[in-house]
Amino acid sequence: MKQEHTEVVIVGGGPNGIALAHYMGMYGVQAIVLEKNLDILPYPRAVGMDDEALRVLQTIGVADEVVKDMIHNVPLRYYNARGICFAEVKPSVADYGWPMRNIFMQQLLEKSMREMLQHYSQIELRSGHEMLDITQSNELAKVKVKDPDGKTYQITAKYIIGADGGRSCVRKNAGIQLEGLTHPHKWIVVDTAHDSLDAPYTALHADPNRPFVCIYLPYQQRRWEFMLFDGEDEESMCKEDSIRQLIRNHIGDSVDELEIIRIRAYTHNSRVANRFIDGRIILIGDAAHITPPWAGQGLNSGIRDVGNVAWKLAAILKGYASEKIMDSYDDERRTHATELVALADNMGMVLGLTNPLMAGVRDWLFQAFNNVDALRSHLVEFKFKPKPFIHKGLVYHPRPHIKESDVVGKIFIQPYVEDLQANKVKFDEILGQWYAVIAFRKDPLQHLSEQTREFWQSRETRFIQINRAKSGLNRKQPLNASEQVICVEDVERKLEDWFDLARDEVVIVRPDRFIAATCALEKLEETLEKLACQLIN
Repeated sequence: MKQEHTEVVIVGGGPNGIALAHYMGMYGVQAIVLEKNLDILPYPRAVGMDDEALRVLQTIGVADEVVKDMIHNVPLRYYNARGICFAEVKPSVADYGWPMRNIFMQQLLEKSMREMLQHYSQIELRSGHEMLDITQSNELAKVKVKDPDGKTYQITAKYIIGADGGRSCVRKNAGIQLEGLTHPHKWIVVDTAHDSLDAPYTALHADPNRPFVCIYLPYQQRRWEFMLFDGEDEESMCKEDSIRQLIRNHIGDSVDELEIIRIRAYTHNSRVANRFIDGRIILIGDAAHITPPWAGQGLNSGIRDVGNVAWKLAAILKGYASEKIMDSYDDERRTHATELVALADNMGMVLGLTNPLMAGVRDWLFQAFNNVDALRSHLVEFKFKPKPFIHKGLVYHPRPHIKESDVVGKIFIQPYVEDLQANKVKFDEILGQWYAVIAFRKDPLQHLSEQTREFWQSRETRFIQINRAKSGLNRKQPLNASEQVICVEDVERKLEDWFDLARDEVVIVRPDRFIAATCALEKLEETLEKLACQLIN
């Protein structure tokens, strides 16, 4: 059998697998992507992307391209049985540099990301190649693969990534169990084209007579989802005539103008793997956690997995860190993924009430919410979505008791800043691909020993000084620091406000934009030593 060697094998060429391949390309790591399908599926599956996921795609340089097929700031509305909107999610903030609700179509996202993957000569996407078996030792893993002609070969790699979806063969091969529940009602998903309905939002119709969903998509397409009741025949309900009648009940004869792209009944599951790692096998996306669609977080959770695991893989393979850091992936991601599954379950429960009395109580409660400014803001700005917060992992919490108000372990903000050439850019473009040590109006290198400097600079760490806007002598003479420190100006004043609230002078940001630590300048040496120990011990 033919033998091949690479550093990372990614099983699954969906958005998560391709995003991880982009990271490996960016970091100079060799990788092979195995995708058993020959072509991208030609219809939308995932349709919602949040600001956290877009920031991950920004890091690998694909965000500006994929957003060309997205609709930003799409509201999410809840309607009752009378067609009255009783709750709306319409976030306006963009703390992470991107809108919080973005609508897209997965096949277009995949096409753009695959095309851009061709920039990396050390990354190979093999369509039509199916993973058959995995064996592993303490040092390596071996994947047996079948190519489109039915011939088998073997790839040896340092790590195998399971990005092969909810029925993951990688997960099953590793003997990892999914834990959770299967929801009792199936839903019919219908994708349509040539849509002319004037409803530019995602609508969750909590109608106890038949809950349904109506999602505005790019390029005159729309998704409809209808709950199936007990006793209804799935096959007959999925026929085109039945679907057109269901849609006709809501938009009238204009349904005749719609092209039905696909009809499919889904069983919704809420499941999380009991571990995300098994030796040299790592699970991401639906292979690790399956989320019902109601919070729009399934794909987003997978992209978060990618952002967390990618830099750790690269750090290990480039000799920047010990293999032990990979254990932090499970610590840092499984809890948050579980929280988002629970959020989707709760939203689905609110939508899926079929008892008219309970539905009436729900509508009354939401109306009461809307009458209280603080509660309405909580709903509108999507603040009920749990944000990732790393309690245990590659972060340094100086206090023994972690509080929700602590900034360490949370995602750092991304405002616009101005560089020394007066270019206005998003802050992540300054942070770079690895760690960043950022000080407000101070030189972060001034109190560091030569040994500490060399350690972090050998790992491509950037040292950044933030100055107030227009703090230099004139346009051509902005305020500058030492040669090894990057200076930027806080043109939106958001960074100054952030440091005021954090009450520290320095923040250390990880490659995935999570805050690893904050400290006073005189404590920076000690803090960086503790973070270094986490990486190499």
